[in-house]
Amino acid sequence: MIRVLIADDQALVRTGLKMILENAGDMSVVGEAGDGGEAVDLALHLNPDVVLMDVRMPDMDGVAATRQLRAQVPHIHVLVLTTFDLDEYVYAALRAGASAFLLKDTLADDLLSAVRVVARGEAVVAPSATRRLLERYVGVGDEPPPPADLGRLTEREREVLGLVAKGMSNLEIAAALFLTEGTVKTHVSRILSKLELRDRVHAVVYAYERGVIRPAT
Repeated sequence: MIRVLIADDQALVRTGLKMILENAGDMSVVGEAGDGGEAVDLALHLNPDVVLMDVRMPDMDGVAATRQLRAQVPHIHVLVLTTFDLDEYVYAALRAGASAFLLKDTLADDLLSAVRVVARGEAVVAPSATRRLLERYVGVGDEPPPPADLGRLTEREREVLGLVAKGMSNLEIAAALFLTEGTVKTHVSRILSKLELRDRVHAVVYAYERGVIRPAT
C-alpha cells in the first residue's frame, strides 16, 4: 500500500485528491495538510511514501517545504502539483528535490500512475510543461561551453540525454533511435550514474543548463 500525504491549502482540492487516491485500491491517504509547515510536521510524524505538494500555500510554500523534507527525510518523495504550467515556483521545487510535478487538471489515471512511479523512487516529467518551464527559467543566452563531465558520456548517451530533455519517454526514445526500451533504460541509468544526477527530472534540468539542448525561442 502506498502511503500518501496531501498538502494543499484548499480543502475542496484535498477532498478530491483523497477520493481519487483511495479509490485506486493500492493507495492510502495518511494525512492532509493546509500549508507547507504542517506538511513537513505531518510527514515527519506519519512517514508517508509520497507527498502531493501544492506550491502556492500560505505561511510556508511548497518549495520551502520540499527543501526541508528532502533534507530531513530524503526517502520521502515529493510530487508537486500546480495550477499553472508556468508557475514560478515549480522550477525551484524541482531544484529543491521534488521528484515530479503535474498540473492539477491532470487526468485521474495519470495522477495515479505518477504516484506509483514516484513511490518506486523514479521521477515523472510532464513533457510540455517541463519544457516551457525550462525555456522560461534557464534562458536563451549565449551557448555555454561544454562542461568537462559531459565527456564521460558516449555519443549515444548524449543523444539519449538530449531526447530525455525534450520530454520523451523511454518508449518514444526507443522508437526514435530504433532501440529496445530496455536498452534505453540502461542508457538513462548510465547517464544518471556518470553525471551523478539523482533522477530523470534533474537530467532534464542538467541538459538545459549545460547546453546539451537549447530552449526554443
